[in-house]
Amino acid sequence: MPASPSTARAINDRLALDLLQREGPLTAGQLKQLTGLSRPTVADLVERLAASGLITVVGESGEQRRGPNARLYGIVADRAYLAALDVRTESVSVLVSDLVGRVLAEGSVPVAPEEGEAAAVEQAVELVERAAKEAGASGGGGLLHTVGIGAPGLVDPATGELRDSAGLPVWHRRLVAALQERFPQARVGVENETNLAALAEQREGAAQDRDTFVLLWLGNSCGAAVVLDGSLRRGASGGTGEIGFLPVPGTTGLPTATDCSGGYHSLVGAAAIVELARECGVGPGDLSADRVVKEAVGLSAGGAPVAPHRGAGNRATSRDGAADDDRPSPAHARFLDTLADRIAVGVAAVVAVLDPGCVVLGGEIGPAGGAALATRVEARLRRMSPLATEVRAGALGGAAVLRGALLTARERAQDELFAAPDR
Repeated sequence: MPASPSTARAINDRLALDLLQREGPLTAGQLKQLTGLSRPTVADLVERLAASGLITVVGESGEQRRGPNARLYGIVADRAYLAALDVRTESVSVLVSDLVGRVLAEGSVPVAPEEGEAAAVEQAVELVERAAKEAGASGGGGLLHTVGIGAPGLVDPATGELRDSAGLPVWHRRLVAALQERFPQARVGVENETNLAALAEQREGAAQDRDTFVLLWLGNSCGAAVVLDGSLRRGASGGTGEIGFLPVPGTTGLPTATDCSGGYHSLVGAAAIVELARECGVGPGDLSADRVVKEAVGLSAGGAPVAPHRGAGNRATSRDGAADDDRPSPAHARFLDTLADRIAVGVAAVVAVLDPGCVVLGGEIGPAGGAALATRVEARLRRMSPLATEVRAGALGGAAVLRGALLTARERAQDELFAAPDR
């Protein structure tokens, strides 16, 4: 059946808004070309969207002939403000953006759980309040439209709430309600941090050309996110990707329902990586896991040796005395090889079940290892599995959680603001 006039208008309006969101400001002529709609139809939808306060004239295109088609139309960015949070065990980071995703304010605070749950929640809420005020999104009971939160643990697919998970702070669960109380006009939602990282890598990072892939999060803890045919899969209880509990060889025991220390986490968690580096004689003991991996690769992100130790003649040397250059020393190579062996064990299990064709090494560790680590893992995987799988280093690192939270908040806000009036 053909669409009714009102339905057709709603479809055309959303199409135009999506184009303006993706492409930026456009002229009516460009909207006509990109949508395939007639000039009168485009003129009607531009007038309709402007009257509703969703778009406005933001400039002119630079065409020689001045006229209606030379006006550039853009989304009214301050129609809604969005907040994204990355909630870790002992810290919270936030950024606030406008409706088109332009970041207006950001910040982070350490959280001291020993001070009590109420204090931890209040620190996090005050951080959001400060960022919202800096962005111009304060007042009137709070002008934030949508708040997206990324946190470790299981999110109940039925209620959308964080489940009570052993080993995770109780204040995480209380934070959602506290933010909803402080910003009553806002829509507050929470998602597993690894799932958000996968969404960000798919939209803006290493998996932009993939609609099926697995992201392996490697940081203080480990996790996985599964994207199949473009859709994020959460599982019956929200636990898809809890790979830290995977029983694997090379550990001293088995994981339990409340403790993953006997599982895959024991091989690739940050503490295990730092211990492996110590055993291999790589890096000083005070380096974080991602810095250890960067040093093992032999290069910083900018291509210079990482944290060199000064030896005889003030020559930059690594801990084992080998000169730093573009290639890892024997100790560094031994460390990377062993780490790749460990990572490949878990990746092989995922590949055997899902056959995703692509695995992205994310978190802080994956990008720190870069191509050097990803190539090693892929080579081991080829020996362990008949299923062709490309292994890539993540592009966004730890920032992927905030980016993913912002993307989900933006989509939720757009779904509401861009919806037809009768919905």
